[in-house]
Amino acid sequence: MTRVSIALLLAVIASALYLVHTQYESRLLYTELDRALAEARRLETEHQRLQVEKRAQATPLRVEQLARNKLHMRTATPAITQYVIDPLPLQASVEARP
Repeated sequence: MTRVSIALLLAVIASALYLVHTQYESRLLYTELDRALAEARRLETEHQRLQVEKRAQATPLRVEQLARNKLHMRTATPAITQYVIDPLPLQASVEARP
């Protein structure tokens, strides 16, 4: 009877140790999940902030000001427009005539 009691005692101790180990791993995983969710929220917030900043940087007025000031570009007017005629269609029509 004592052998059975010792075997049962060892089984209870082993299952108790396994239970403690499993609970410890569960807490570690829960903590890691919580950290990952917090990081995901932080990244989502940063992504939204960057999207707003990108929209603010790409307004037509700002792009036009940068083009004028930094790139020294100007608005195209008929006075500065140069028209180029493609000579290939004219040559093709002349060569096509018999």
